[in-house]
Amino acid sequence: MKNITIAVDGPAGAGKSTIAKIIAEKLNVNYIDTGAMYRAFTYLIISKNINFDAKDKIQHELKNAKIEFKNNHIYLNDNIIDDEIRADIINKNVSKLAKLAYVREHLVFLQKAIADKGNVIMDGRDIGTKVIPNAKYKFFITASLEERGKRRYKQIIKKTPGIVLDELIKDIARRDSIDSTREASPLLKANDAIEIDTTYKTLDEVVSIIVDYIMKGES
Repeated sequence: MKNITIAVDGPAGAGKSTIAKIIAEKLNVNYIDTGAMYRAFTYLIISKNINFDAKDKIQHELKNAKIEFKNNHIYLNDNIIDDEIRADIINKNVSKLAKLAYVREHLVFLQKAIADKGNVIMDGRDIGTKVIPNAKYKFFITASLEERGKRRYKQIIKKTPGIVLDELIKDIARRDSIDSTREASPLLKANDAIEIDTTYKTLDEVVSIIVDYIMKGES
């Protein structure tokens, strides 16, 4: 399978990254976690104690930051930061930077350059509407707020033992609001995307639905 582009969008905690990774392996295409790029940049800004309102400083860091994917790892300035970007402080702050138009513009430019090479599956919030609107296959992955909270809780409880499920659900709801109402590339289901509610579906079921659909389209 060559030169296909697959867009996977959806809200926080819906499982789109896990799903996209598995599909990438099954179809032998490159997986790009665009959300990790925003997380990497958020990590950079927080690690340098830069205020989120300091536009000039943020733009300077944005211009000079080196964010890459290699062998299924996210690199920031040549350092692997897979674990660092999943910390609770990143969860709580990533939307503050992701909603900034100039940040999105720069990272979307990088994402488009990757997608132009073809043979990729990308997941994020605005992949099918902004990054690769001409993607051959588009999916919108969602789930109930409570279910997304439970999934995220299981994902981070070992690394963040003091996390409270109810607070986590509130954080996800807040992120939903920010992502859906921001002016720059809001979270939005593309008109031609296939929506899949994963609330009562297993991971294998969701992957099977998507892979079967793509295989039929390629046959």
